[in-house]
Amino acid sequence: MSQQIAVLVVDNEPGFAGLASEMLEREHDAIAATPMTNAPEALEYLEVEEHTVDCIVSDYEMAELSGLELLERVRAEDPELPFILFTGRGSEAVASEAIDAGVTQYLQKQSGREQYTLLANQITNAVAQYRAETELRESERRYERTVTTLHETTRELMRAETKAEIYEAAVETAAEMRNVAAAAAYAFEPTDRVLEHVASASASASTGESRAVVDPAVDAPRSDDLIWEAFSEGIVGEYDEQAQAGGILRTELVNRSEVVVPLGSHGALVAGTTDSDGFAETTTEVVQILAANTEAALDRAEREQLLREHDRTLTEQNEELTRLNHINEIVREINHGVAQASTRNEVETTVCDRLADTDRYRFAWIASSDDPPEPTTWEGVDAAYMDRIREDGTQTPESKLVRQTLEAERPCVVRDVLETDAWDQRRAEALTYGFQRVLAVPITDGEREFGVLLVHIGGGEDIGDAEREVLAELGETIGHAIHSIERTRAMLTDSRLELELECRDSRLLFNRLTTRIEESLTVAGVIDRRDDEFVCFVSTPSSADIRPVAEEWAALETCSVVSNGEDETLFEITGSTTPLIDVLRTYDVTVRSVTAEGGVSTLVLDVPKQVEARTLIEAVTERYPETELEARRETTSTRSARQLDTYLEEKLTNKQHEALQAAFYSGFFEWPRESTGEDLAAALDVSSPTYHYHLRAAERKLVTLALDSYSN
Repeated sequence: MSQQIAVLVVDNEPGFAGLASEMLEREHDAIAATPMTNAPEALEYLEVEEHTVDCIVSDYEMAELSGLELLERVRAEDPELPFILFTGRGSEAVASEAIDAGVTQYLQKQSGREQYTLLANQITNAVAQYRAETELRESERRYERTVTTLHETTRELMRAETKAEIYEAAVETAAEMRNVAAAAAYAFEPTDRVLEHVASASASASTGESRAVVDPAVDAPRSDDLIWEAFSEGIVGEYDEQAQAGGILRTELVNRSEVVVPLGSHGALVAGTTDSDGFAETTTEVVQILAANTEAALDRAEREQLLREHDRTLTEQNEELTRLNHINEIVREINHGVAQASTRNEVETTVCDRLADTDRYRFAWIASSDDPPEPTTWEGVDAAYMDRIREDGTQTPESKLVRQTLEAERPCVVRDVLETDAWDQRRAEALTYGFQRVLAVPITDGEREFGVLLVHIGGGEDIGDAEREVLAELGETIGHAIHSIERTRAMLTDSRLELELECRDSRLLFNRLTTRIEESLTVAGVIDRRDDEFVCFVSTPSSADIRPVAEEWAALETCSVVSNGEDETLFEITGSTTPLIDVLRTYDVTVRSVTAEGGVSTLVLDVPKQVEARTLIEAVTERYPETELEARRETTSTRSARQLDTYLEEKLTNKQHEALQAAFYSGFFEWPRESTGEDLAAALDVSSPTYHYHLRAAERKLVTLALDSYSN
């Protein structure tokens, strides 16, 4: 709807009236909303002739006059004006009272922006219907006046359903008029901007037989043409052979006069006569009335076509909304089951079971992110289908779809497997298992990819944007659940994987530092602050100084000396996050040690057991190509140490954990101390009292754990 919609928003809360008006204008460009704080003010606004209002949105409970009392006053002046009751008081009694009073729509106030989207849709739909009905009534009034003039001859015209029928009825009616020998209709084709012949008729004075009347050589070009001249100027054109040579209709039927009447933007109606005196004035008037009726009929047919398309669109939207509501209910059930799952297999099984248990989805399964992808969990289909996917390897259409989804990082759709060339080998399975469409959704937590969820769908409704978005959110929910489960298992497990990597890539920060200072360095510890910052404690020979480098490099924000020894110096470095730290954060990997010399770094990483080493190494080499795996070792921690890790994760806050790490890496607990609390407070960008508070709290919790364990 491109025409502006004037909306009056009435609410006794000024702030809400203004907010609602602003949100409605944001939701739909055509809406121009005016806020009012009470009903009398709104009635005064409506009494001003210059004020045009297409729709009223009113609260229910207001001072002086309620929303329904305002409706009664408005209906007394305009019984059809759209009136929407937008109230925070929601009950069946209020809804029933509003419907009985004749409101156009009833909507209860909710929280969130979605309520304004729904309200804007109700406004545009109500105004569209109101305008269409008003326009239809005007057309009917024109029709009644025309019927009075043309009687039964024009009733068929108004009953015609299509434009082709209207054109045919118009020329046949014109050909039956007094002293009209032939008639033709031309329709305007906006794409090519030409007038095309669409209908013609003639009547013999003796037999009444119809004959062809349009000269095939006349194609009504845009210039120097009688039809185009009348149509483009929007005026009635009358021509005779004495005034202008040539013509539009066949000369053997019409050799005296022709009249061209524009049909608005639709085209033109042409009538011709053989009468030597030309058209009588009354005949010309009747032709113009017929043309007016024809134009009205064409307007009506076009409008009804738009209304039919609009109704069809609304029906499709309602069907999609119903389907989406059902899908949302399914997703809520899945989320509840996923929240209670304690293993990755339970999560995947819950998802596949619930999706396959619906009428819309034939079956569902989850593929791993390996190459080739491996089916891990499925429901609604037998194992033979999964076995065939495994046997066919990387060339299966399912494998290609999984890779496409992982690369795109968004849902991908196969709209019809029976008509998609890449799925030719699955035609038999599609017919056997009854699926036609396939939707693939990446399972991710925003950083890591855990696989792809594939849903096979039968015929019927297409996969809409809303459905894809809902299932995409489900994929993220599954990813976060799997990540959470893996982190929990990592805290409880005793065994971990230790990887030793050698990196020669010049982009690695430690390599760049050793090249610049021309000395070796050792990383005592790295603190990931998870706010796009890191703190790193670096030990170098006493002859090296990193501080001048930090002042030049944008990657390093601060660099200060923590302690000076005879042989080495301990520096504290802060900076923005690096690609290496991003990878370690994504996979919950900790740095056990880093040594670097001459642009080559050896990194020893502590990797949780559930993380695939290959995936981690690929993630590192993707960012630092000159990286190689030197060693891979299985490590086993004592149960008490793992319990301590779990305790730290659960009991210590992030600030307390950072304070404890900084103190340990900087030699704060050594004697004599290699760093002070003031140094560490500056490193973490907090005040000294704040740092000591967090450190004391962490120490108190550790001592409590030790003493409780001893007393037990």
